[in-house]
Amino acid sequence: MAAEAAGTFRRTAIERSDQRVAWERADQAFFAAGACHVLAWVCRDSYPGRSIEVAAVRLAGELQVFHVYAVRDGWAFDHSGWNPEPRLLAVNADFESHPLERVSITVDIAEFCAEHHHRMPDQYWRDPLPRARAYVGRHLPPWA
Repeated sequence: MAAEAAGTFRRTAIERSDQRVAWERADQAFFAAGACHVLAWVCRDSYPGRSIEVAAVRLAGELQVFHVYAVRDGWAFDHSGWNPEPRLLAVNADFESHPLERVSITVDIAEFCAEHHHRMPDQYWRDPLPRARAYVGRHLPPWA
């Protein structure tokens, strides 16, 4: 699957205000906007023998990140599956029409969510972890 900008799948006002409506979106949309961080941590945890980093992007000069993904050896995993990280960054920068900054995430998911105003998995309408595990399982990593 080719890299697609996360912004392509931004939530509508109703999807932002109603967790059930947000939950009912297709997997790619759900993990592109609203649960990308959950997917990134699940990806990292799905390969315990591999060194997988969690990273994020933000508009240059901003503090708030808008998309989170997993990275290993130059390959990034997000809602678009595995793609070269430079390609993922380029499609997002093109979509946003703004330079981006890559941020390495070095804290756990709880601290990340608190710092960046994201939901913890138990704050979703339903548990997103099984859905994220299934999504990761549908996308073979480049080293497989």
